[in-house]
Amino acid sequence: MDESDRRDSGSRSVTDVLLSGSTYRGLGEQVLSPAEERFEKGRRTVGLVLAPLISIVFLLLPIQLEPAQHKLAAVLLGVIVLWVCEPVPIPVGGLLGVAAIVMLGVLPPDEVLAPFGSSTVFTFIGAFILAQAMLRHGLARRFAFTILSLPGVGRSSGRVIAAFGVVTALLSAVVSNTATVAMLLPTAVGILAVIADLVRAKLPADAPFDPLRLRVGVALMLVLAYGASVGGLLTPIGSPPNLIGRGLIEEATGERITFLQWMAMAAPVCALMFVILVVVLLLLNRPEIGKLTGVEEYVAAERAKLGRISRAEKNTLVAFGVTVALWVTPGFVALFAGNDSPVYDVISERLDEGIVAVFGAALLFLLPTDWKKRQFTLTWTEASRIDWGTVVLFGTGIIFGSLLADTELAQTIGTAAASGLGLSSTVAITVFAIVLAVVVSETTSNTASAAVVVPIVIPIAVAAGINPFVPAIAATFAASFGFMLPVSTPQNAIVYGSGAVPITKMIRSGAVFDVAGAILIALLLPLMVAALGFGG
Repeated sequence: MDESDRRDSGSRSVTDVLLSGSTYRGLGEQVLSPAEERFEKGRRTVGLVLAPLISIVFLLLPIQLEPAQHKLAAVLLGVIVLWVCEPVPIPVGGLLGVAAIVMLGVLPPDEVLAPFGSSTVFTFIGAFILAQAMLRHGLARRFAFTILSLPGVGRSSGRVIAAFGVVTALLSAVVSNTATVAMLLPTAVGILAVIADLVRAKLPADAPFDPLRLRVGVALMLVLAYGASVGGLLTPIGSPPNLIGRGLIEEATGERITFLQWMAMAAPVCALMFVILVVVLLLLNRPEIGKLTGVEEYVAAERAKLGRISRAEKNTLVAFGVTVALWVTPGFVALFAGNDSPVYDVISERLDEGIVAVFGAALLFLLPTDWKKRQFTLTWTEASRIDWGTVVLFGTGIIFGSLLADTELAQTIGTAAASGLGLSSTVAITVFAIVLAVVVSETTSNTASAAVVVPIVIPIAVAAGINPFVPAIAATFAASFGFMLPVSTPQNAIVYGSGAVPITKMIRSGAVFDVAGAILIALLLPLMVAALGFGG
């Protein structure tokens, strides 16, 4: 990309950049300072050398592991280096790892690739197509101005980020984290586009400007991803790890956790965790513009320019509304009938979020904007510009999570660590459970993390003569962590796919929040468990 292309890129809005499909951009496609360019070149060069080297060295080490586990661990180490250093686009790093696993004979190709058909992958596809329509027809911008026009919210970047995080957290308590982030991403992009315009207005006309490298964009996108994870802890149905952990705990201890008991236990933890989240994100990613002076007037003027809602916007809203309604239906059924009722089982199975997402996206090709001309809300050419890279990236992440469970590598590591550390007290086992759950969730989905770690922790506690309730519930909460990499959770992958969050910023912010959240769980959760009379 030559200098004129760089200037052209800087002059476009966030929405324009996203609609162009240039999410995983090379160095020449970004506007970088000389120092940033030197750092990026060094980081990528190191990764190009280190990734194969660390895999080969680990393969040659005489480690007492099953052959399949040894090979998987070696490949996974190399892939993590590729993801962190980005010598190749991150989705390509995942594909290289999958290819290496098959070539090394860890498992046959059909078994390795089977998890790529996960419902979550289809959730991504459907949600991205819906987001594409919302961006293309201006509905996301209309939503963004609605939020910014709320009294007091639009006066500072910090308030906007905090308010958007609250909306995300509350929604994710009854809607899956993935669905919450998918439905709110277009609005986040719209808000970022507005703030980016304000930032650019304060710069000299010839100053370099890249709308996808703003610190305020990093904070806004990460509060969306991380806020969903925090809010998902509030109810048993907020996140799959909650249901997995609760079921395993009830089976092991005989203590039943009701919906309200779970909320009473989780609410203080979630509230404090959210405050920490906002503080951490604003400190590490200090917005380029603090006070949004004149925003209220600007928002009012821009809303007036939008005029009446168009037919395309109405159709997009219908498709989006149907999708959201179907997404939240299982949650409301659980509220009234219980999540262990036959009705909930039938509804949640048939209204699978992946199926709902692609159904909602399909409506965009059925709802006409001009029937006489047979013009519909979205064309396939427009829809095909969605971020296929993120779809591939998370698909490979699901594959690695399944392999960690199928080869029992995660169980081997967890059991060996517990044995080597000689854990014998509630505090020690709880801390171990939290650390293990966070570490495992960094490279697998939070669902896989709970399914792997909680069954490891319970027998360790029982063997030590300790009630497993506290360590197991701590592991369940910590399984929803893992904020450092795009593959850690679907919501991380979705916001990373926006292009507004550099991998280095995600790692730094995620690492700090991982540590802060882990400490909070270790200190506060046992107190809440004791206050409610559990684990006695």
